[in-house]
Amino acid sequence: MTNQFNQNRLAEATSPYLQQHKDNPVHWQPWEQAVFDEARRRNVPVLLSVGYAACHWCHVMAHESFEDDEVAALMNAHYVCIKLDREERPDLDDIYMTALSMMGEQGGWPLTMFLDTEARPFWGGTYFPKLPHYGRPGFMQILQELSRLYTQEPARIAKNAQTLADGLSARARADARGDMPADLPRRAAQSMSAHIDRTLGGLAGAPKFPQPFLYQFLAAQGQLLGDDDITEAVRFSLSRMCAGGLYDHIGGGFARYSVDAEWLVPHFEKMLYDNALLIQLMCDVYRQQPDPIIARRIADTIDWLARDMQTEGGAFAASLDADTEGEEGRFYVWSKAEISTHLGAEAEAFCAAYGITEGGNFEGHNIANRLHITSDPDGEADDEADFDAARATLLAIRHQRVRPGRDDKILADWNAMAIAALCDAAALFDRPDWAALAETAFAAMRAALDTAEGGLAHSARNGQQLDLSLAGDLAFGASAACGLATLTGNLDYLAVAEGWAAHLQAGFIDTARGAYFANQADTEGLLVRNRPAQDNAAPSANAAAVMALGQLAALTGQQSYRQRAEAAFVALSGLLAKQYPSMTSLLLGKLTLDHSVSIIILAGAAGREDADFIALKRAAQEHRIFAKYVTCPHPDQRLPESHPAHGKTALDGAPTAYVCPGTTCLAPIRSAEALSAALDDLIKQRQNSLS
Repeated sequence: MTNQFNQNRLAEATSPYLQQHKDNPVHWQPWEQAVFDEARRRNVPVLLSVGYAACHWCHVMAHESFEDDEVAALMNAHYVCIKLDREERPDLDDIYMTALSMMGEQGGWPLTMFLDTEARPFWGGTYFPKLPHYGRPGFMQILQELSRLYTQEPARIAKNAQTLADGLSARARADARGDMPADLPRRAAQSMSAHIDRTLGGLAGAPKFPQPFLYQFLAAQGQLLGDDDITEAVRFSLSRMCAGGLYDHIGGGFARYSVDAEWLVPHFEKMLYDNALLIQLMCDVYRQQPDPIIARRIADTIDWLARDMQTEGGAFAASLDADTEGEEGRFYVWSKAEISTHLGAEAEAFCAAYGITEGGNFEGHNIANRLHITSDPDGEADDEADFDAARATLLAIRHQRVRPGRDDKILADWNAMAIAALCDAAALFDRPDWAALAETAFAAMRAALDTAEGGLAHSARNGQQLDLSLAGDLAFGASAACGLATLTGNLDYLAVAEGWAAHLQAGFIDTARGAYFANQADTEGLLVRNRPAQDNAAPSANAAAVMALGQLAALTGQQSYRQRAEAAFVALSGLLAKQYPSMTSLLLGKLTLDHSVSIIILAGAAGREDADFIALKRAAQEHRIFAKYVTCPHPDQRLPESHPAHGKTALDGAPTAYVCPGTTCLAPIRSAEALSAALDDLIKQRQNSLS
């Protein structure tokens, strides 16, 4: 009978990333207790390798080491080896990435960790070349030396493992409750905006990550403080992201980050969550200061989502790879000769507009960009429409190339972020097609991920769910459902959001200290059970929970949701004084909770097609006021009894708006002009209260 540990078992996995490694000569195993039992039986350590499908350096290490028979022989002889998809198991990735930071190492992927038989880390790093290179030790040397130490100096290994395990445990058990200083959001915004590069945009230095949630916090705080400098820093940074190669000027969508300080050269993988969060940031900035370039970026990014990221059922895939045919960015770059061939007489003008040169701007090739063009909010410099046909031609040519790999698993939290972003954009630009895309994706997400217990599985592919549910899935899912309720006026979506909020409370709450654990109590194989507070690539699960519960409080009027949100915030706010740069999503959730305003617009006797009703709705949707929730309930539906506008009607049969900050409503409003003025007054009142 074949020993299961003497073979590569990844053929059984659903993750496309794990499937990429199913033919490696390494005897890869899944994360399960039996693997650690086998390591104990053999008296060898566990080698944990964590990556994801779109990761360039993950591919490099795979080609250099995991596909190499010599390296694989060392790994198989001296270790039991686990390969993990960080997108399927962000909870485990967080634990071991934190351990790496405790070692004083910079994080990243691939994550390479060495564990004892109790799953305790004792040493680790990220990418290692097969042989010494790039100033890094060779992977073969590391494998041999750590195996020797594990066998010959077990006390040293045990000491390292215990120290790291104790540190992880102390961090997970820490009581982070505290009172946030009232002026901390102001100080945080002023401090972080001072670090924004006013020449290149974004935080100074390289590489540059978009961090949309950081800029959303700054944008909100800029409005609340009436601080035009903060507002302009956000607008300028976004304009540079939209102009550089971070944005795909041919096909739409944003890459994960820029490797340089100018936003020119992207790390070419495209992630669903980045694009979802950037759509929301662009909507926020557009409301503050309408800009045709931002409107175009929103539309083209949504076109990319619909064209390249929709799965067969209508949900969204996780990512597109950085590499094509083993070469980073090959799918996306151009030579000037190619463009001249395909565009003919229009080529010179296009090349001038998009920075295309003979010598190229990236390894002899060209990344299309607009960094040399100034974005004019009045639209005078917006000549991009002149090149619509040229870009369409190049996109069609590009689609004839070998495409980057697509990770088509459906992730609950990332899909929910995308749906919430679509709701925001559809409302702002009055796009029924985007609303339909959001509703289709939501239905597909539920079909793939709903569990029998009323929760959400974290991941699914080809009809097979991962047996894991995370707090962030439910929190982001509830926000997406709230977004659909406000967008469509169908309040049945609120019932879905409330169900997921109840599941979050029942299965994830830390009853002793408050806030929410990442995992349910019965999740197996966890070294520690964390309460995510710090943002990573996306907002933390607890920040998402504060935001979702705040939305439910505003949309239902039930103060129990507000109390839960406040309790979750207080449970973690003791960390803010020192860690606010990595907790801006939690701060944003608190600001939203404190300043939320529900705007209810009721149709009159002439119905929802009446011009006055439409004008009220557009005035509300387009207004720049932060933390608003605009709902136009269907005539056959009623607001929850706890909502302050419950029972209110359209006055004299004419369309009527009710603006409800907190638990009360202002006097009814009948015209779009009066509604805009009332919201302007609310902004001034907020600013005065904070001055």
